[in-house]
Amino acid sequence: MAINPTFHNLDDAKQKRILNAALQEFAENGYERASTNQIVKNAGIGKGMLFYYFNNKKDLYLYLIDHAINIVTTEFFSLIDMTEPDFIERLKEIARVKLAYLHEYPNVSNFIAIVFLNDEANLPEELEKRLSDVQKVGTSMLYDNIDPKLFRDDVNVDKAFKLIRWSIEGYQNELMKQFKDQPIALIDIEPYWDEFYEYLDVLKTSFYTK
Repeated sequence: MAINPTFHNLDDAKQKRILNAALQEFAENGYERASTNQIVKNAGIGKGMLFYYFNNKKDLYLYLIDHAINIVTTEFFSLIDMTEPDFIERLKEIARVKLAYLHEYPNVSNFIAIVFLNDEANLPEELEKRLSDVQKVGTSMLYDNIDPKLFRDDVNVDKAFKLIRWSIEGYQNELMKQFKDQPIALIDIEPYWDEFYEYLDVLKTSFYTK
């Protein structure tokens, strides 16, 4: 991955504009069909500037993967309390952090999802390993140190894990659609969290011991 180090000397607004335009284009079209012409158009820069900082489309793509992994690990994973033994409480915290993260970095989330689903660019071994590590951390974030004794004896814990996770992710996705293109800071989120907690209480009543 070759990048002109002076890219990081650009003002933050211009860096963000270039990165967001590139992340969005790759997320929407994948590596092969992504257009650098569209990226520079959306970023409001000349094509010469893009290739001054990144030698080619492949280098830009690899840089974006590295950038996205750094964002996911520092702005999402690192904020989750892995010592919480209650599965529903753990998911509650993950949902809070993820909602803020998705609003702050929507293009990163969409981009990294596409990278996981479609590896079209024959990634270097180092990046492949980092992506694999991200997947492993994501799984451990859900299940490590969870206390299964909180569940009723007649409940299949693995199936309960999935049902609870699907329920919470479904509610979260519904909120994301509702809040799309709205500044999160201007939204009164508390009524939604109150409703969310009511759903969690229903789940606890359904699956947990009294």
